[in-house]
Amino acid sequence: MHQQKREPELVEGNLPVFVFPTELLFYADDQSTHKQVLTLYNPYEFALKFKVLCTTPNKYVVVDAAGAVKPQCCMDIVIHHRDVRSCHYGVIDKFRLQVSEQSQRKALGRKEVVATLLLSAKEQQKEEEDKRIKEHLTESLFFEQSFQPENRTVSSGPSLLTVFLAVVCITALMLPTLGDVVPLYLHLSVNQKLVAAYILGLITMAIFRT
Repeated sequence: MHQQKREPELVEGNLPVFVFPTELLFYADDQSTHKQVLTLYNPYEFALKFKVLCTTPNKYVVVDAAGAVKPQCCMDIVIHHRDVRSCHYGVIDKFRLQVSEQSQRKALGRKEVVATLLLSAKEQQKEEEDKRIKEHLTESLFFEQSFQPENRTVSSGPSLLTVFLAVVCITALMLPTLGDVVPLYLHLSVNQKLVAAYILGLITMAIFRT
């Protein structure tokens, strides 16, 4: 009964495969990196058979290239790079892990892991640091260019003091020179209105020049 309940879920090629890491980096100047470990996890309630395939098997030695993982256990797969030469720098190789149920032959799932041989770990770190610096400078330039038009627009407009003086001058010109409509202290002389008109003209010219 348990086998019949599980069979609909075990569709060929659709079973998720959990492997860590998903990328292997070998460094030519660091022999400690010439041996890498892949960990295959089996979170299921049934045992898994696995097989490790490679696009360039002559460059690697895979310890335990085939085997089984018990339910809810994991297995370490050791991979040695045995052909460290400059002609292989930067070349991307691929490992494929195929898993199947222990009682079946069809592959229930597969996962690819990429492997790359690099010259130096320090050089790789320097390249990554340079890349981060370039990205930071690009972002800074982008934000600077984005805010520049806004700053120019704000600075090109008339100041609050200019607007205030213009309003005062316009109000002064609208006040009467004689009459009882407004209080006496609001009456302005002709000379005072001429001064207000002159100032308003200067303000108008200044606004049009900005």
